Amino acid sequence: MHLEFHHISRNPWTVLVLRGDLDMAGAPRLRQEVAQLVAAGDARLVLDLAAVDFIDSTGLGAVIGALRRVRSHDGELVLVCPEPRLQRVFELCDLDRVFELHGSVDAAVGASA
Repeated sequence: MHLEFHHISRNPWTVLVLRGDLDMAGAPRLRQEVAQLVAAGDARLVLDLAAVDFIDSTGLGAVIGALRRVRSHDGELVLVCPEPRLQRVFELCDLDRVFELHGSVDAAVGASA
């Protein structure tokens, strides 16, 4: 399955909702999407991974790259990751120490407000 995106504005946050597989095919699209958002001035991002079916190392690298990009523009990036199977991937790579993982968009926006 390919990766699809849509945006939701939750001022001052932009929520980027991902659906599909965040893998070698989808990672470049995520990088491009984040670059466009940050260039447009949206440096406070929530990546909603609730509808992501699969994530591999390339996808994780794209998420890390997104964090670096928003931080280079004095922004923030938080993740919505309610699925235990995806949470486990972040935990196994110790990325749960790098990213704030939230169960919902409301929790992510509220905790980081």
